[in-house]
Amino acid sequence: MGSIGLLLVCKVLPYLEQELDYHYTLFRMSDYPQMAQLLSHHAASIRAVVCNTRAGADAKLIEALPNLEIVLNYGVGVDGVDLNKCREKGIRVTNTPDVLTDSVADLAIGLILTLLRRICECDRYVRSGQWKKGEYKLTSKFSGKTVGIVGLGRIGLAIAKRAEGFNCPICYYSRTEKPESKYKYYPSVVELASNCDILVVACSLTEETYHIINRKVIDALGPSGFLINIGRGKHVDEAELVSALVEGRLGGAGLDVFENEPHVPQELFGLENVVLLPHVGPGTVETRIAMADLVLGNLEAHFHGKPLLTPICLTSDVV
Repeated sequence: MGSIGLLLVCKVLPYLEQELDYHYTLFRMSDYPQMAQLLSHHAASIRAVVCNTRAGADAKLIEALPNLEIVLNYGVGVDGVDLNKCREKGIRVTNTPDVLTDSVADLAIGLILTLLRRICECDRYVRSGQWKKGEYKLTSKFSGKTVGIVGLGRIGLAIAKRAEGFNCPICYYSRTEKPESKYKYYPSVVELASNCDILVVACSLTEETYHIINRKVIDALGPSGFLINIGRGKHVDEAELVSALVEGRLGGAGLDVFENEPHVPQELFGLENVVLLPHVGPGTVETRIAMADLVLGNLEAHFHGKPLLTPICLTSDVV
């Protein structure tokens, strides 16, 4: 399949890049400072694109590749891919679900524990020698706290399962109630926030979920509540979150994602009740290898006429 042109627009695991280079004619976006130069020489030969949320496949790129057949998203969220344009042109789209569920759910629990028990601050307390001057202040326990989850999909369910191990009551919000779920359902995010101690954002990013965490939700969570975001930065109205934390209207926040990554609001850096991570939810060796294998498996399936392993449904009612 070496004659098949493939465009890599994002940074991936070296293992995946090596496999793509071995099996396909690989064009790296990073090798071309000017997109026009790449397109003028190779656009017609590119039949597949590998991308992610940060470096995606927008309408302009898709239109510029006349023989594009498939877009492979190295991640779960496909908000970096213009699905409408793909549907219009009959281009297939895949992602890498399931394999990163455990890593992201693990991190969500880690964020909760780190935030409530002030683990980062405790570490600094010991390193700076302050422990010799006195005991560290009391913190808040996780066990028994009510956890509300926005989005009860694969990752949301995995977080709920882990939180149950801490004897936490679980409740959730989703577009529709899930009859098979044993957890309490609330028909709005404001109601969910009003009835939980810890609110975890774990839904997909869509037009409906953009800024789903707004001032009303934050105020409903209140000065003793905690917000955890392992979804997408744009789920949260970041300006409202910052003001709530600065003004003491929210108890704390654990954030792995931000609205304008890698830029983080400067006001958050001086706050003790905030834990900030550089979007590392799925960032484990095991997960990245599994994601890479899914990309390779989908490519092989497509170019051998077999069913895709993890296709994205492009019917209008889904998108």
